[in-house]
Amino acid sequence: MVTALQFPGLWQHLQVALQGQVGRRLGEVVLARLSEEPVLALHGPRSVGKSTLLRETAERFGVAVIDLDDLAVREAFRPDPGLFVAGPGPVCIDEYQRVPETLDAIKAELNRRTSPGRFVITGSTRHDALPSAAQALTGRLHLLTVLPLTQGEIAGVREDFVEGVLQDPLLPITATVSMTSREDYVGRVCAGGFPLALQREGASRARWFDDYVRLSLSRDVAELAPRLRQAAVLPKLLERLAAQTGQLLNVTSAADAVGMDASTAEGYLKLLEAVYLVRRLPSWGKTLRSRVGSHPKLHVVDSGLAARLSRVTPAKLTGLDPSTLTEFGHLLETFVVGEVLKQVSWLDAAVDVGQWHTRDGDEVDLVIETEEGDVVAFEVKAAGRVPGGDLKGLRKLRDAVGERFKGGYAMYTGQRSYTAEDRLHVIPIERLWTHHGAS
Repeated sequence: MVTALQFPGLWQHLQVALQGQVGRRLGEVVLARLSEEPVLALHGPRSVGKSTLLRETAERFGVAVIDLDDLAVREAFRPDPGLFVAGPGPVCIDEYQRVPETLDAIKAELNRRTSPGRFVITGSTRHDALPSAAQALTGRLHLLTVLPLTQGEIAGVREDFVEGVLQDPLLPITATVSMTSREDYVGRVCAGGFPLALQREGASRARWFDDYVRLSLSRDVAELAPRLRQAAVLPKLLERLAAQTGQLLNVTSAADAVGMDASTAEGYLKLLEAVYLVRRLPSWGKTLRSRVGSHPKLHVVDSGLAARLSRVTPAKLTGLDPSTLTEFGHLLETFVVGEVLKQVSWLDAAVDVGQWHTRDGDEVDLVIETEEGDVVAFEVKAAGRVPGGDLKGLRKLRDAVGERFKGGYAMYTGQRSYTAEDRLHVIPIERLWTHHGAS
């Protein structure tokens, strides 16, 4: 379990980060995008720091935050949203989906005057899941996804791993020996990145995750689908889906386990995605004939939440039971994929992200392709060593892509970085947050 005793200074860093004294990387992105975009929407799971980012942005510009999660504020706002959105920019609105007319009022205001930096809004539901929301501000709204804290943000260090490998694939190959043990990785995986969960341990953290799921399902999902026919089954379906984290999605299997037909389960899965509890990682490879495009992988949005939904504890994961080792492998993959996707969200240039697998069973856990067509890929291994056979998926992808393939990384729980063969490297997972690439 991640504690201040295991990681000296971690608790102090976390407290400072929670107080806003160590800015999140997305804070820089918010300020940069405000110079170009009329409306910036910060979307993501509840309790990840969207309101903190919004408050910090408002303070920089000397404006107030309109908090629509506050009942009194909401009741004052609802009769005439246009009155509130007509002020000097940026107008900062928290949980805008609580008053759906907000977007119409913003649209009307932009029709009168469109300029960068007019609005910053936050929401805990996917924008495209809200009624007519996707159409209301087409062309004038820029979405940023806010995810749980990264390992670097927790420790108060600046991470540039993804940016670094896209610029120079050899940057992570250093002589530095990793000091992170398997037990440390287990602790990090089970802790996740939700700020409030990180302040707790053991049973207290488990209760927080349980309450988080209950609130997300009873409030956020209910607001999206107030007439859900099988709402009572939704928690069980979520648990069954969480058991598939880091694996190819099988909706039919999860549906059968809870007595639900597959088409209904698919609709419910979309609701769980809409409130940022789970996400699908699509198949990658627009031109590779060997891909199986209809089979995404499923990942719970946070590894700590995934562990709790699967009723997995650090004590269980540190055991050597074969089934436990498999569970740890899936959770570790979700953890690594989550860390990489958080760093991808900071990038200025757009990239395509997915996973690759073939009908023959070869796979690569995560693939990033740049606009120029360059490809880097990641395979996650829970073991402390990586035999040559474990590079099979990366090797096949390299050969299929050719010169566009810039680097493949088997990320493991071992200590050393090295190049195994042409453009294929083995690196400790901790390089994600301890190696600084492109500052």
